[in-house]
Amino acid sequence: MKTPRLLALFFIVSCFNVSAGHAAEHHSGHGASTGGGGGENACLKPQLTKFLPANMATVAPGSAFSFLAFNVEKPEQIKVTVKTLPVEVTTEDKDTFYLVKGKLPAELVNTTARINIKVNAKVSRCNGENGWLVKIAEK
Repeated sequence: MKTPRLLALFFIVSCFNVSAGHAAEHHSGHGASTGGGGGENACLKPQLTKFLPANMATVAPGSAFSFLAFNVEKPEQIKVTVKTLPVEVTTEDKDTFYLVKGKLPAELVNTTARINIKVNAKVSRCNGENGWLVKIAEK
């Protein structure tokens, strides 16, 4: 009489193991990567930090600014604008990040302006954007 109960229990446990394994296999392709350790669909969003001058600092027209860009493949992916004006920047490769430097447009005087940074990656969901405000004084 104990044998049928044991067989029934064994059958139920094996069904749970098979369905759990099937669910894990079926859902492994959803999300940022294809499987457990990343893949061609995985990406790291760019991190833009250490903004200088500080947010809401008062600066002279044409002042220099800088920031750090992490998780960026090529410096050409970094685009900077100030009040929709494109700004030319230089980059220094520091192995794990880029040091990005530029100058505020000299024609911007007595205004508050956003230094806006966009990083365009190969895959649009991996793009990044950030920025900060500065107060530009009179000449």
